[in-house]
Amino acid sequence: MRDHHQNPDNTIARISGLFDHPLAFPTLLDEIPLGVAVLNKNRQIVLLNRTLEGLTGYSRQEIKGIPCAYILRSNVCLENCPALSMQDSTDAVCMEANIINRDRQKIPVRITFSVIRDIDGRTVGYLEAVEDVRLLRSLNGKADQAYAFGQVIGRSPQMERIFRVLPVIAQSDSSVLITGETGTGKDFVAEAIHQGSQRGKDPFIKVNCGALPETLLESELFGHQKGAFTGAVENKPGRFRLAHNGTLYLTEIGDLPLSLQVKLLTFLDDKVVFPLGGTKGFQVNVRVIAATHRNLGLMVREGRFREDLLFRLNVVRLHLPPVRERGDDIRLLLDHFMRSYLTRLKKPIKGFSSKALRLLLDFTYPGNVRELRNIVEYAVNICEEDQILLKHLPAYLTDPNARDWDREEKKESQAPWVPETQTRTPEKDWSTAEKSMIMDALLKARGRRSKAAEILGWGRSTLWRKMKHHGLANPDS
Repeated sequence: MRDHHQNPDNTIARISGLFDHPLAFPTLLDEIPLGVAVLNKNRQIVLLNRTLEGLTGYSRQEIKGIPCAYILRSNVCLENCPALSMQDSTDAVCMEANIINRDRQKIPVRITFSVIRDIDGRTVGYLEAVEDVRLLRSLNGKADQAYAFGQVIGRSPQMERIFRVLPVIAQSDSSVLITGETGTGKDFVAEAIHQGSQRGKDPFIKVNCGALPETLLESELFGHQKGAFTGAVENKPGRFRLAHNGTLYLTEIGDLPLSLQVKLLTFLDDKVVFPLGGTKGFQVNVRVIAATHRNLGLMVREGRFREDLLFRLNVVRLHLPPVRERGDDIRLLLDHFMRSYLTRLKKPIKGFSSKALRLLLDFTYPGNVRELRNIVEYAVNICEEDQILLKHLPAYLTDPNARDWDREEKKESQAPWVPETQTRTPEKDWSTAEKSMIMDALLKARGRRSKAAEILGWGRSTLWRKMKHHGLANPDS
């Protein structure tokens, strides 16, 4: 039995008859360690619990009434939505799927879908349970990855030392600071620590401290109260509260403004979040992992980063070495990404030619693992033979004049850009040419989609749409 109770924010469903006093239904759902959504007959979201908020990155206030498919963005939603075929079914449907969260991360999940009926047996809605299976898949794949922790792989002495300490760090609850050059895999290490910890079943929330202006970043992190600023038409919980019982990952922490550094330091001391425009604090249980490619010690001396905050974040320090210092790991990474993209793209490529392999082994990879992965993805996409040859590699690897990124970017801003692949190999048709243009632009932009879109003269949404059309869209990249 259900009744409703009006509070200042919204109408909260309650359950009566089970105990002496009515229970708040959302609070009951929040105690379930799986993501749970309640949908109406039109598959619009009526309610979701805290776990699913953390998994998707959306709060229950902002998505109420929005179709489920727009929030989960699952491959099941597009191909085989259970609601369309289970009107008369009494059995729940369970299936493996992927969802795309607010940060455009692809997350493997197990979805269980069941019908909600009234006392007369009529369908009134649906209950959807979403289980994050990243940790399970990681454990299942360890037999094939002898030198791995989560999605981080390597067998160099530097990486073996990191693998030895990662399980210990995962089981502690201390703050972690991950340092290393851009592209060394800091995001993967942070997520591996979370997945290997006791918080692994709870939310892992990532925030890029350099991606938003200060006011918006404060609201994103700490939330805001209705009326706190123009456009704040409702309360917003913020990422700290969404990460309750889980992990908040602050990437590019060196870009955090000084005023927010003070607020973060306050949270690390007392674990209380004060929303923008509010006077009431909220106690949250969150582990903080931060990452940066900057020299925070130098920033402290220059007055751009608080020394006391550095001390609080630097309880556990992990430094990821650049690829050029990892020796045989380059070959291991090349083979790993080759297998991954061959499986995904279903191409009969047997490997690299001796000349291509020698060039790849000798390259210094200023963009580190991210650049290495992008190179392999590009080569596998372009190659139409049974072996990757020199001509299938990005032009800047074989042309010394193209390796100066500053000079290349300057030329791009002064004249229309023509991809090298169009001048080196004939294209079969416009679709293939367009795909090559996109891949070249992404390589030149070192994976930055906004820069790639600028090089091509497109809007970012146009680039994203065309990447999806050509099968190049990878939310994890």
